[in-house]
This record gives sequence, structure tokens and C-alpha cells, in this order.
Amino acid sequence: MGNGRYLSILDEIKKHGGGSDITENPNDKVLIIDGLNTFIRVFSVIPTTNDDGIHIGGIVGFLKSVGYAIKMLGPTRTIIVFDGKGGSNRRRKLYPEYKAKRRTKKIRLNRVNDYENMEDERHSMFMQLSRCVEYLETLPVSILSVDSVEADDVIAYIAKQLLPKNNHIIMSTDKDFLQLVSDRISVWSPTKKKLYKPDVVKEEYGVTSKNLLMTRIFDGDQSDNIKGVMGIGSKTLLKNFPDLADDGVTYTVDEIVDKCEKGSRFHNIVRKQRDKMHLNHTLMQLQEVDISGGAKLKINRVVNGKIQELVKPKFQKMFIEDRMFGALPNLDSWLMQVWTKLNRFAKINNGS
Repeated sequence: MGNGRYLSILDEIKKHGGGSDITENPNDKVLIIDGLNTFIRVFSVIPTTNDDGIHIGGIVGFLKSVGYAIKMLGPTRTIIVFDGKGGSNRRRKLYPEYKAKRRTKKIRLNRVNDYENMEDERHSMFMQLSRCVEYLETLPVSILSVDSVEADDVIAYIAKQLLPKNNHIIMSTDKDFLQLVSDRISVWSPTKKKLYKPDVVKEEYGVTSKNLLMTRIFDGDQSDNIKGVMGIGSKTLLKNFPDLADDGVTYTVDEIVDKCEKGSRFHNIVRKQRDKMHLNHTLMQLQEVDISGGAKLKINRVVNGKIQELVKPKFQKMFIEDRMFGALPNLDSWLMQVWTKLNRFAKINNGS
């Protein structure tokens, strides 16, 4: 990557992210992190071991990735959301194959670290994820995991319904969140180091963020095992409906089917797969999430309640127990640079 690209990233962050505090409202700029998405990504590629030779790549990678985003984006608050137990059940009732490949596919999550077998690898993954949560409980962040609800739905509910007047940055590599991008909701891709605002979405995908869901309906989502429209992809869709790139223009599934040229190949295919398109819309859409009143109550309690303040001695104690000196050699500096601002806003929120 050339210096020019680094400078352009920094310019974008200064415009939409980090900068001096101009508010005393902890919810003025909320960074919402897709927790499991972040953890799996770093666990898969970071081979770091501690001083005893134990793999800690998931823990270190998670803390560093979250810390980097906070430094770059300058939020006034950070909420980290994990999938709840049985979170996928609602969508599986509609589509039994939902995320089926994730349950059956056997892959080496961390090829560099040589585990004896898949069971050892999964055990290490579980233990490191649990330890990450313990570290987070000492930091000025809010943690959310709601049984029977996926993280995507919780994140969308917070950004769209619970805090509808606040600015949000969603951190995830999941493309589904790009449908939420607006003048007050952006998406930070930690792999691309890219902040998605409405103009960036349109430039990269050729449609507005509001219409991005329609292209996803046609393409499907391989990671969630959602099949697209057989015989037609998003490129053909855009050839038939180029105004999906226009601001203020949106189409429903039925409008796509009913307004295309009758008798054309496109029309014959979408007419036969109308139900499939409606199902994909239900599985993928995050504009109006379907979660229970009890789940909303739990989310409200966490978001509107006290924010955990920094417990530095406890963090340091765990750090010593895990022997991570080589992984984070300048711990005190890292804690101060990353967490001081968020801790100040936590104190403001808590009246302490």
C-alpha cells in the first residue's frame, strides 16, 4: 500500500471518525462491533503464542483490532455484540439450510498453529473467546448477547430503532450491514480499512445503500448458505434496473417482478422465483428486525444503563496470568491511548 492510500484513509477518518471531543453525550458517536465476526477473523489468521507457547492469537488479535478501530474512529462509546444462544433458530425455521455449511464444514481455522485435531482447535477457540469477554468486562465498553437473537439483528435494532438520532459506526466484514448505511450510520471494514458512507457504497457496488439489499437477494450469501436467484445475478439486475443507482429510487421484490419487460428471459426467471426472492428478503433485511419484546427490553437495559468503567488492575492481572508480555509489550501506553477517552465518557454516563 502506498503512502497516498494511507493519507486518503486518514483524511476520511478525520472527516467521519477520530478528532477532538465536541460533545459530552456518550451516545453521540457509537461504535458497534460485531463481536464474533471480529474474533473469528483474527483467530483464523494470527498465530501468536504467549511466553509458555500457548496460542493466544484470538485474544491478542481481538484486543488489537478493537483498539485500532477505537483509536482511528474516535467513538464516544463502544458496544460489542455477540450472537446469542440459538440466535439462528428464527431464520432456520424459515429456511432450514440457513448457515448449514458453518455447522458441517470442517476447516482448519488456524493453519499456522498446529493443533492435534479439530476438537483441540475448537476448544482453544472457545477458551480464547471466553477470555476475550473477561477482558472486555474490565474495559469501558458495553457487552451484549441476547438468547435467540443474532448479533446482526441486535446491532440493527440499536442503530435504527433504539438510538435513531445518533451517529453510529458498525465494525464488521459482513456485507449485510451495508444496507443500513445512511447519513448517520456508516460501516467500518477492518480488513479493507475502509469507512463506508453512502457515496462509498454507491462507488463500489453501483447502487445506493438502500438498494444494496436487492442485489444481495439476487446474488445470495454464500457465507450464510443463502442461494441467490438461479440464472440471474446482480449485474443482470442492474442492466434491467439501472436506476437502482439513483438516490430516492427503491424497488420492492414485487415491483422488480412486475415492472420488468414481460416475456423477457429476466421476467420469466424472476416470475418463477418470486417466492425465493421474498424469502431472501426476509432472511437478509435489517431495516426492521423481528425480535421479541423481551429481547428488546434486555437490549434497552444494557444500552441505557451504566457503562462499565476501566478496571486497570484486573486487566493487568489477567494480562500477567496469560503471559502476553511479548504480544502487547507497551500495555500501559496501549490502555491510556485507546481507553482513556471512552472511560471519561463512561464516567459522564454514570455520573461518577
